[in-house]
Amino acid sequence: MSGIVPNSSLTLQRQLGMWSATALVVSNMIGTGIFTTTGFLAGDLGQPSLVFGIWVVGALFALAGALCYSELGVNFPTSGGEYVYLRQAYGPVWGFLSGWVSFFAGFSAPIAAAALAFAGYLGFIFPSLGQESSTLRWEIGGITWQIGATQALAAGLVLLLTLLNCVGIVLVARAQNVLTTIKVIVIAAFVLLGFFVGQGSWENFSPVAERTSTSPLLQQFAVSLFWVMFGYSGWNAATYVAEELREPHRTLPRALIVGTVAVALIYLALNVVFIFGTPLEMMKGVVAVGALAASRLFGPQVAGLFGVLMALAIVSTVNAMMTIGPRVYYAMAKDGAFLNVAARLSPRSRVPIAAVIFQGSCAMLMTFTSFPQLVTYIGFSLTFFTVLAVSSLFVFRRRPGWQRLRAVSVAFPLVPASYLLVGAWMIYYGLMLRPAISAAAVLTLVTGAAVYYARLRLRDASKELPT
Repeated sequence: MSGIVPNSSLTLQRQLGMWSATALVVSNMIGTGIFTTTGFLAGDLGQPSLVFGIWVVGALFALAGALCYSELGVNFPTSGGEYVYLRQAYGPVWGFLSGWVSFFAGFSAPIAAAALAFAGYLGFIFPSLGQESSTLRWEIGGITWQIGATQALAAGLVLLLTLLNCVGIVLVARAQNVLTTIKVIVIAAFVLLGFFVGQGSWENFSPVAERTSTSPLLQQFAVSLFWVMFGYSGWNAATYVAEELREPHRTLPRALIVGTVAVALIYLALNVVFIFGTPLEMMKGVVAVGALAASRLFGPQVAGLFGVLMALAIVSTVNAMMTIGPRVYYAMAKDGAFLNVAARLSPRSRVPIAAVIFQGSCAMLMTFTSFPQLVTYIGFSLTFFTVLAVSSLFVFRRRPGWQRLRAVSVAFPLVPASYLLVGAWMIYYGLMLRPAISAAAVLTLVTGAAVYYARLRLRDASKELPT
Protein backbone atom coordinates (compact mmCIF):
# COMPACT_ATOMS: atom_id res chain seq x y z
CA MET A 1 0.00 0.00 0.00
CA SER A 2 2.56 2.55 -1.21
CA GLY A 3 0.07 5.43 -1.27
CA ILE A 4 -0.58 5.24 2.46
CA VAL A 5 1.45 6.95 5.17
CA PRO A 6 1.46 6.41 8.96
CA ASN A 7 -0.70 8.37 11.34
CA SER A 8 2.34 10.17 12.79
CA SER A 9 2.64 12.14 9.54
CA LEU A 10 -1.02 12.97 8.93
CA THR A 11 -4.03 13.75 11.07
CA LEU A 12 -7.76 14.02 10.47
CA GLN A 13 -8.90 17.52 9.57
CA ARG A 14 -11.80 19.51 11.06
CA GLN A 15 -13.83 19.94 7.90
CA LEU A 16 -17.44 19.18 8.93
CA GLY A 17 -19.90 21.84 10.11
CA MET A 18 -23.25 21.77 11.88
CA TRP A 19 -25.29 20.79 8.80
CA SER A 20 -22.94 17.99 7.78
CA ALA A 21 -22.83 16.61 11.35
CA THR A 22 -26.62 16.75 11.71
CA ALA A 23 -27.05 15.22 8.26
CA LEU A 24 -24.76 12.40 9.33
CA VAL A 25 -26.96 11.74 12.38
CA VAL A 26 -30.22 11.95 10.41
CA SER A 27 -28.92 9.81 7.55
CA ASN A 28 -27.56 7.22 9.94
CA MET A 29 -30.90 6.94 11.73
CA ILE A 30 -33.51 7.24 9.01
CA GLY A 31 -33.57 4.35 6.63
CA THR A 32 -33.43 0.69 7.44
CA GLY A 33 -35.23 0.65 10.79
CA ILE A 34 -38.24 2.82 10.08
CA PHE A 35 -38.72 1.33 6.62
CA THR A 36 -38.60 -2.29 7.83
CA THR A 37 -39.42 -2.82 11.51
CA THR A 38 -43.05 -1.74 11.87
CA GLY A 39 -44.23 -4.87 10.07
CA PHE A 40 -42.46 -7.05 12.63
CA LEU A 41 -43.73 -4.90 15.52
CA ALA A 42 -47.27 -5.39 14.22
CA GLY A 43 -46.95 -9.14 14.72
CA ASP A 44 -45.10 -8.92 18.03
CA LEU A 45 -47.39 -6.37 19.73
CA GLY A 46 -50.67 -6.62 17.81
CA GLN A 47 -52.09 -3.20 18.75
CA PRO A 48 -51.69 0.18 16.98
CA SER A 49 -51.39 1.98 20.32
CA LEU A 50 -48.50 -0.26 21.36
CA VAL A 51 -46.77 0.18 18.01
CA PHE A 52 -46.90 3.96 18.45
CA GLY A 53 -46.03 3.66 22.12
CA ILE A 54 -42.88 1.68 21.51
CA TRP A 55 -41.61 4.26 19.01
CA VAL A 56 -42.22 7.00 21.61
CA VAL A 57 -40.35 5.02 24.27
CA GLY A 58 -37.53 4.45 21.80
CA ALA A 59 -37.39 8.18 21.04
CA LEU A 60 -37.09 9.08 24.72
CA PHE A 61 -34.46 6.37 25.19
CA ALA A 62 -32.44 7.66 22.23
CA LEU A 63 -32.76 11.29 23.36
CA ALA A 64 -31.51 10.39 26.84
CA GLY A 65 -28.55 8.63 25.23
CA ALA A 66 -27.88 11.60 22.92
CA LEU A 67 -27.81 13.99 25.88
CA CYS A 68 -25.34 11.79 27.76
CA TYR A 69 -23.16 11.33 24.68
CA SER A 70 -23.19 15.08 24.12
CA GLU A 71 -21.52 15.57 27.48
CA LEU A 72 -19.04 12.81 26.76
CA GLY A 73 -18.29 14.19 23.31
CA VAL A 74 -17.74 17.74 24.57
CA ASN A 75 -15.12 16.45 26.99
CA PHE A 76 -13.55 14.05 24.45
CA PRO A 77 -13.75 15.82 21.06
CA THR A 78 -11.85 13.07 19.25
CA SER A 79 -12.98 10.38 16.83
CA GLY A 80 -13.90 6.97 18.22
CA GLY A 81 -17.15 7.27 20.20
CA GLU A 82 -17.60 4.53 22.80
CA TYR A 83 -14.05 3.33 22.27
CA VAL A 84 -12.70 6.60 23.63
CA TYR A 85 -15.18 6.88 26.50
CA LEU A 86 -14.84 3.32 27.79
CA ARG A 87 -11.07 3.32 27.44
CA GLN A 88 -10.85 6.48 29.53
CA ALA A 89 -13.38 5.28 32.12
CA TYR A 90 -12.69 1.56 32.53
CA GLY A 91 -9.32 0.89 30.93
CA PRO A 92 -7.95 -0.27 27.59
CA VAL A 93 -9.58 -3.70 27.58
CA TRP A 94 -13.11 -2.22 27.53
CA GLY A 95 -12.07 0.32 24.95
CA PHE A 96 -10.78 -2.49 22.76
CA LEU A 97 -13.94 -4.57 23.27
CA SER A 98 -16.19 -1.64 22.35
CA GLY A 99 -14.25 -1.15 19.13
CA TRP A 100 -14.21 -4.88 18.45
CA VAL A 101 -17.98 -5.17 18.86
CA SER A 102 -18.50 -1.93 16.91
CA PHE A 103 -16.67 -3.47 13.98
CA PHE A 104 -19.07 -6.44 13.85
CA ALA A 105 -22.36 -5.31 15.46
CA GLY A 106 -22.04 -1.54 15.40
CA PHE A 107 -21.26 -1.02 11.75
CA SER A 108 -20.66 -4.11 9.61
CA ALA A 109 -23.93 -5.81 10.62
CA PRO A 110 -26.07 -2.63 10.32
CA ILE A 111 -24.48 -1.90 6.94
CA ALA A 112 -25.39 -5.43 5.84
CA ALA A 113 -28.94 -5.09 7.22
CA ALA A 114 -29.43 -1.75 5.49
CA ALA A 115 -28.12 -3.16 2.22
CA LEU A 116 -30.54 -6.10 2.54
CA ALA A 117 -33.38 -3.64 3.18
CA PHE A 118 -32.34 -1.75 0.04
CA ALA A 119 -32.52 -5.00 -1.93
CA GLY A 120 -35.82 -5.86 -0.23
CA TYR A 121 -37.45 -2.64 -1.42
CA LEU A 122 -36.26 -3.22 -4.95
CA GLY A 123 -37.50 -6.79 -4.56
CA PHE A 124 -40.98 -5.46 -3.76
CA ILE A 125 -40.94 -3.78 -7.18
CA PHE A 126 -38.99 -6.49 -9.02
CA PRO A 127 -40.02 -9.86 -7.49
CA SER A 128 -37.01 -11.64 -8.99
CA LEU A 129 -34.87 -9.76 -6.47
CA GLY A 130 -36.99 -10.81 -3.48
CA GLN A 131 -35.88 -12.98 -0.57
CA GLU A 132 -37.75 -15.92 -2.03
CA SER A 133 -35.27 -15.84 -4.91
CA SER A 134 -32.52 -17.21 -2.65
CA THR A 135 -31.11 -20.26 -4.38
CA LEU A 136 -29.16 -21.66 -1.42
CA ARG A 137 -30.11 -21.67 2.25
CA TRP A 138 -28.61 -23.43 5.26
CA GLU A 139 -28.38 -23.10 9.03
CA ILE A 140 -25.28 -23.24 11.24
CA GLY A 141 -25.57 -22.92 15.01
CA GLY A 142 -29.02 -21.41 14.82
CA ILE A 143 -27.90 -18.77 12.29
CA THR A 144 -29.49 -18.84 8.83
CA TRP A 145 -27.32 -18.22 5.76
CA GLN A 146 -28.66 -17.73 2.25
CA ILE A 147 -27.41 -16.89 -1.24
CA GLY A 148 -29.48 -15.36 -4.04
CA ALA A 149 -30.21 -12.20 -6.03
CA THR A 150 -31.10 -10.20 -2.91
CA GLN A 151 -27.77 -10.99 -1.28
CA ALA A 152 -25.83 -10.28 -4.47
CA LEU A 153 -27.50 -6.88 -4.85
CA ALA A 154 -26.87 -6.00 -1.20
CA ALA A 155 -23.21 -7.04 -1.39
CA GLY A 156 -22.80 -5.03 -4.62
CA LEU A 157 -24.13 -1.89 -2.93
CA VAL A 158 -21.66 -2.31 -0.05
CA LEU A 159 -18.81 -2.74 -2.51
CA LEU A 160 -19.77 0.41 -4.43
CA LEU A 161 -19.97 2.56 -1.29
CA THR A 162 -16.73 1.09 0.05
CA LEU A 163 -14.98 2.38 -3.07
CA LEU A 164 -16.68 5.79 -2.72
CA ASN A 165 -15.54 6.13 0.89
CA CYS A 166 -11.94 5.54 -0.13
CA VAL A 167 -12.02 8.79 -2.11
CA GLY A 168 -12.29 11.34 0.72
CA ILE A 169 -14.49 12.73 3.50
CA VAL A 170 -15.38 15.98 1.69
CA LEU A 171 -16.75 14.21 -1.39
CA VAL A 172 -18.56 11.68 0.80
CA ALA A 173 -20.02 14.47 2.95
CA ARG A 174 -21.31 16.27 -0.14
CA ALA A 175 -22.88 13.08 -1.44
CA GLN A 176 -24.33 12.48 2.03
CA ASN A 177 -25.86 15.95 2.16
CA VAL A 178 -27.52 15.39 -1.23
CA LEU A 179 -28.80 11.93 -0.24
CA THR A 180 -30.08 13.28 3.08
CA THR A 181 -31.93 16.10 1.32
CA ILE A 182 -33.51 13.61 -1.09
CA LYS A 183 -34.45 11.38 1.83
CA VAL A 184 -36.17 14.20 3.73
CA ILE A 185 -38.05 15.32 0.61
CA VAL A 186 -39.21 11.76 -0.13
CA ILE A 187 -40.42 11.24 3.43
CA ALA A 188 -42.17 14.62 3.54
CA ALA A 189 -43.89 13.92 0.22
CA PHE A 190 -44.90 10.43 1.35
CA VAL A 191 -46.42 11.74 4.59
CA LEU A 192 -48.23 14.73 3.07
CA LEU A 193 -49.48 12.93 -0.03
CA GLY A 194 -50.45 9.93 2.08
CA PHE A 195 -52.76 12.02 4.22
CA PHE A 196 -54.18 14.36 1.57
CA VAL A 197 -54.19 12.20 -1.58
CA GLY A 198 -53.77 8.62 -0.44
CA GLN A 199 -56.64 6.15 -0.28
CA GLY A 200 -56.18 5.30 3.40
CA SER A 201 -58.60 4.94 6.28
CA TRP A 202 -58.56 6.11 9.89
CA GLU A 203 -60.50 2.95 10.70
CA ASN A 204 -57.22 1.03 10.38
CA PHE A 205 -56.25 2.36 13.81
CA SER A 206 -59.05 0.47 15.57
CA PRO A 207 -58.68 -3.27 14.83
CA VAL A 208 -55.93 -5.27 16.47
CA ALA A 209 -53.83 -7.93 14.79
CA GLU A 210 -53.34 -11.49 15.91
CA ARG A 211 -49.98 -11.60 17.67
CA THR A 212 -47.31 -13.85 16.20
CA SER A 213 -45.34 -13.84 19.48
CA THR A 214 -46.28 -16.15 22.34
CA SER A 215 -44.24 -14.20 24.91
CA PRO A 216 -46.07 -12.10 27.54
CA LEU A 217 -46.68 -8.60 26.22
CA LEU A 218 -44.44 -6.76 28.70
CA GLN A 219 -41.52 -9.08 28.01
CA GLN A 220 -42.07 -8.90 24.26
CA PHE A 221 -42.16 -5.09 24.50
CA ALA A 222 -38.63 -5.17 25.95
CA VAL A 223 -37.33 -7.42 23.15
CA SER A 224 -39.19 -5.44 20.47
CA LEU A 225 -37.32 -2.36 21.68
CA PHE A 226 -34.25 -3.91 20.04
CA TRP A 227 -36.05 -3.49 16.70
CA VAL A 228 -36.99 0.10 17.55
CA MET A 229 -33.51 0.99 18.73
CA PHE A 230 -32.18 -0.50 15.52
CA GLY A 231 -34.36 2.12 13.86
CA TYR A 232 -32.99 4.84 16.14
CA SER A 233 -29.40 3.62 15.96
CA GLY A 234 -27.23 6.43 14.71
CA TRP A 235 -28.27 8.99 17.32
CA ASN A 236 -24.62 8.88 18.42
CA ALA A 237 -23.23 9.09 14.88
CA ALA A 238 -21.53 12.49 15.13
CA THR A 239 -19.38 11.36 18.07
CA TYR A 240 -17.50 9.01 15.75
CA VAL A 241 -16.25 11.88 13.60
CA ALA A 242 -15.78 14.41 16.43
CA GLU A 243 -12.15 14.89 15.42
CA GLU A 244 -13.34 16.13 12.01
CA LEU A 245 -15.96 18.60 13.33
CA ARG A 246 -15.44 22.34 13.32
CA GLU A 247 -16.04 23.80 16.81
CA PRO A 248 -16.94 20.39 18.30
CA HIS A 249 -18.00 21.88 21.65
CA ARG A 250 -20.91 23.59 19.91
CA THR A 251 -21.44 21.43 16.86
CA LEU A 252 -21.55 18.02 18.54
CA PRO A 253 -24.33 18.55 21.14
CA ARG A 254 -26.49 20.45 18.67
CA ALA A 255 -26.09 17.84 15.95
CA LEU A 256 -26.93 14.95 18.31
CA ILE A 257 -29.96 16.58 19.94
CA VAL A 258 -31.43 18.26 16.84
CA GLY A 259 -30.90 15.13 14.76
CA THR A 260 -32.50 12.82 17.34
CA VAL A 261 -35.57 15.00 17.94
CA ALA A 262 -36.12 15.54 14.21
CA VAL A 263 -35.91 11.82 13.49
CA ALA A 264 -38.30 10.94 16.34
CA LEU A 265 -40.96 13.28 14.90
CA ILE A 266 -40.43 11.87 11.41
CA TYR A 267 -40.76 8.29 12.68
CA LEU A 268 -44.05 8.97 14.44
CA ALA A 269 -45.45 10.65 11.32
CA LEU A 270 -44.36 7.74 9.13
CA ASN A 271 -45.98 5.18 11.40
CA VAL A 272 -49.24 7.11 11.26
CA VAL A 273 -49.11 6.97 7.46
CA PHE A 274 -48.17 3.28 7.43
CA ILE A 275 -51.21 2.32 9.50
CA PHE A 276 -53.44 4.85 7.75
CA GLY A 277 -52.65 3.02 4.53
CA THR A 278 -52.44 -0.58 5.77
CA PRO A 279 -54.20 -2.43 8.60
CA LEU A 280 -51.83 -3.94 11.15
CA GLU A 281 -52.88 -7.47 10.22
CA MET A 282 -51.75 -7.01 6.60
CA MET A 283 -48.31 -5.62 7.42
CA LYS A 284 -47.26 -8.40 9.82
CA GLY A 285 -43.80 -9.69 8.94
CA VAL A 286 -43.43 -7.45 5.85
CA VAL A 287 -39.92 -6.01 5.40
CA ALA A 288 -40.76 -3.37 2.75
CA VAL A 289 -43.58 -1.91 4.85
CA GLY A 290 -43.18 1.53 3.24
CA ALA A 291 -43.64 0.12 -0.24
CA LEU A 292 -46.66 -1.89 0.95
CA ALA A 293 -48.28 1.22 2.43
CA ALA A 294 -47.52 3.19 -0.75
CA SER A 295 -49.16 0.52 -2.91
CA ARG A 296 -52.37 0.73 -0.89
CA LEU A 297 -52.32 4.53 -0.66
CA PHE A 298 -51.43 5.41 -4.25
CA GLY A 299 -51.72 2.28 -6.36
CA PRO A 300 -49.00 0.05 -7.85
CA GLN A 301 -47.49 2.54 -10.31
CA VAL A 302 -46.91 5.34 -7.80
CA ALA A 303 -45.88 2.74 -5.24
CA GLY A 304 -43.11 1.64 -7.58
CA LEU A 305 -41.75 5.19 -7.69
CA PHE A 306 -41.88 5.52 -3.91
CA GLY A 307 -40.26 2.10 -3.55
CA VAL A 308 -37.29 3.21 -5.63
CA LEU A 309 -37.01 6.51 -3.73
CA MET A 310 -37.18 4.73 -0.38
CA ALA A 311 -34.47 2.35 -1.55
CA LEU A 312 -32.39 5.41 -2.43
CA ALA A 313 -33.07 6.81 1.05
CA ILE A 314 -31.66 3.61 2.53
CA VAL A 315 -28.51 4.08 0.44
CA SER A 316 -27.78 7.24 2.44
CA THR A 317 -27.98 5.20 5.63
CA VAL A 318 -25.47 2.69 4.30
CA ASN A 319 -23.18 5.48 3.17
CA ALA A 320 -23.32 7.24 6.55
CA MET A 321 -22.30 4.08 8.40
CA MET A 322 -19.58 3.38 5.85
CA THR A 323 -18.18 6.82 6.68
CA ILE A 324 -18.37 6.59 10.47
CA GLY A 325 -17.17 3.06 11.20
CA PRO A 326 -13.59 3.33 9.88
CA ARG A 327 -13.00 6.36 12.14
CA VAL A 328 -13.52 4.08 15.15
CA TYR A 329 -10.98 1.55 13.89
CA TYR A 330 -8.63 4.43 13.05
CA ALA A 331 -8.83 5.69 16.65
CA MET A 332 -8.25 2.17 17.97
CA ALA A 333 -5.27 1.55 15.70
CA LYS A 334 -3.65 4.82 16.82
CA ASP A 335 -3.64 3.35 20.34
CA GLY A 336 -2.34 -0.02 19.17
CA ALA A 337 -5.71 -1.72 19.79
CA PHE A 338 -6.42 -2.65 16.17
CA LEU A 339 -4.44 -3.67 13.11
CA ASN A 340 -1.72 -1.05 12.62
CA VAL A 341 -2.61 -0.56 8.97
CA ALA A 342 -6.00 0.88 10.03
CA ALA A 343 -4.18 3.93 11.46
CA ARG A 344 -2.65 4.82 8.11
CA LEU A 345 -4.19 7.64 6.12
CA SER A 346 -4.06 8.29 2.42
CA PRO A 347 -1.92 11.41 1.86
CA ARG A 348 -4.35 12.61 -0.80
CA SER A 349 -7.78 11.87 0.72
CA ARG A 350 -6.83 11.75 4.43
CA VAL A 351 -9.02 8.62 4.70
CA PRO A 352 -8.11 5.42 6.63
CA ILE A 353 -8.51 3.34 3.49
CA ALA A 354 -7.50 0.00 5.03
CA ALA A 355 -10.15 0.42 7.74
CA VAL A 356 -12.77 1.20 5.09
CA ILE A 357 -11.84 -1.95 3.16
CA PHE A 358 -11.89 -4.18 6.29
CA GLN A 359 -15.37 -2.94 7.19
CA GLY A 360 -16.72 -3.30 3.67
CA SER A 361 -15.45 -6.87 3.39
CA CYS A 362 -17.07 -7.92 6.68
CA ALA A 363 -20.36 -6.22 5.80
CA MET A 364 -20.46 -7.96 2.43
CA LEU A 365 -20.09 -11.33 4.17
CA MET A 366 -22.90 -10.48 6.60
CA THR A 367 -25.33 -9.74 3.77
CA PHE A 368 -25.65 -13.51 3.39
CA THR A 369 -27.34 -13.88 6.80
CA SER A 370 -31.00 -13.43 7.84
CA PHE A 371 -32.32 -9.87 8.23
CA PRO A 372 -34.32 -10.46 11.47
CA GLN A 373 -31.36 -12.22 13.09
CA LEU A 374 -29.06 -9.35 12.15
CA VAL A 375 -31.42 -6.82 13.76
CA THR A 376 -31.59 -8.70 17.08
CA TYR A 377 -27.83 -9.22 17.11
CA ILE A 378 -27.26 -5.51 16.44
CA GLY A 379 -29.79 -4.33 19.02
CA PHE A 380 -28.48 -6.54 21.82
CA SER A 381 -24.81 -5.71 21.22
CA LEU A 382 -25.23 -1.97 20.78
CA THR A 383 -27.52 -1.58 23.77
CA PHE A 384 -24.97 -3.31 25.99
CA PHE A 385 -22.16 -0.96 25.02
CA THR A 386 -24.18 2.25 24.99
CA VAL A 387 -25.31 1.34 28.52
CA LEU A 388 -21.66 0.99 29.52
CA ALA A 389 -20.80 4.31 27.87
CA VAL A 390 -23.63 6.17 29.61
CA SER A 391 -22.60 4.61 32.94
CA SER A 392 -19.13 6.14 32.46
CA LEU A 393 -20.65 9.55 33.23
CA PHE A 394 -20.80 8.53 36.88
CA VAL A 395 -17.04 7.92 36.73
CA PHE A 396 -16.09 11.05 34.81
CA ARG A 397 -18.23 13.47 36.82
CA ARG A 398 -16.07 12.75 39.87
CA ARG A 399 -12.96 13.94 38.04
CA PRO A 400 -11.77 17.57 38.31
CA GLY A 401 -12.19 19.78 35.29
CA TRP A 402 -15.07 17.76 33.83
CA GLN A 403 -17.46 19.93 31.78
CA ARG A 404 -21.06 19.19 32.74
CA LEU A 405 -23.80 19.63 30.17
CA ARG A 406 -26.73 21.59 31.60
CA ALA A 407 -29.37 19.33 30.03
CA VAL A 408 -27.84 16.28 31.74
CA SER A 409 -27.38 18.06 35.08
CA VAL A 410 -31.09 18.84 35.44
CA ALA A 411 -32.44 16.44 38.10
CA PHE A 412 -29.21 14.44 37.83
CA PRO A 413 -28.97 11.42 37.65
CA LEU A 414 -32.44 11.13 36.08
CA VAL A 415 -31.32 11.15 32.43
CA PRO A 416 -28.44 8.63 32.61
CA ALA A 417 -30.23 6.45 35.20
CA SER A 418 -33.31 6.18 32.96
CA TYR A 419 -31.14 5.06 30.07
CA LEU A 420 -29.37 2.46 32.22
CA LEU A 421 -32.59 1.00 33.63
CA VAL A 422 -34.34 0.63 30.27
CA GLY A 423 -31.17 -0.77 28.69
CA ALA A 424 -30.72 -3.37 31.43
CA TRP A 425 -34.39 -4.39 31.06
CA MET A 426 -33.90 -4.94 27.32
CA ILE A 427 -30.68 -6.93 27.76
CA TYR A 428 -32.22 -9.23 30.39
CA TYR A 429 -35.23 -10.20 28.28
CA GLY A 430 -33.07 -10.43 25.19
CA LEU A 431 -31.10 -13.17 26.92
CA MET A 432 -34.29 -14.88 28.10
CA LEU A 433 -36.33 -14.75 24.88
CA ARG A 434 -33.66 -14.75 22.14
CA PRO A 435 -30.92 -16.99 23.57
CA ALA A 436 -29.32 -18.07 20.26
CA ILE A 437 -28.81 -14.57 18.85
CA SER A 438 -27.87 -13.18 22.26
CA ALA A 439 -25.31 -15.97 22.53
CA ALA A 440 -23.81 -14.85 19.21
CA ALA A 441 -23.47 -11.33 20.63
CA VAL A 442 -21.85 -12.66 23.81
CA LEU A 443 -19.53 -14.84 21.71
CA THR A 444 -18.41 -11.74 19.81
CA LEU A 445 -17.54 -10.12 23.13
CA VAL A 446 -15.69 -13.18 24.44
CA THR A 447 -13.75 -13.57 21.20
CA GLY A 448 -12.71 -9.94 21.42
CA ALA A 449 -11.42 -10.46 24.97
CA ALA A 450 -9.45 -13.51 23.83
CA VAL A 451 -7.90 -11.54 20.97
CA TYR A 452 -6.99 -8.68 23.31
CA TYR A 453 -5.22 -10.87 25.85
CA ALA A 454 -3.53 -12.90 23.13
CA ARG A 455 -2.09 -9.67 21.74
CA LEU A 456 -0.87 -8.73 25.23
CA ARG A 457 0.87 -12.07 25.66
CA LEU A 458 2.53 -11.78 22.26
CA ARG A 459 3.66 -8.25 23.05
CA ASP A 460 5.07 -9.28 26.44
CA ALA A 461 6.80 -12.28 24.90
CA SER A 462 8.46 -10.12 22.24
CA LYS A 463 9.78 -7.78 24.95
CA GLU A 464 11.40 -10.71 26.79
CA LEU A 465 13.29 -11.92 23.72
CA PRO A 466 17.03 -11.15 23.84
CA THR A 467 18.19 -8.37 21.55
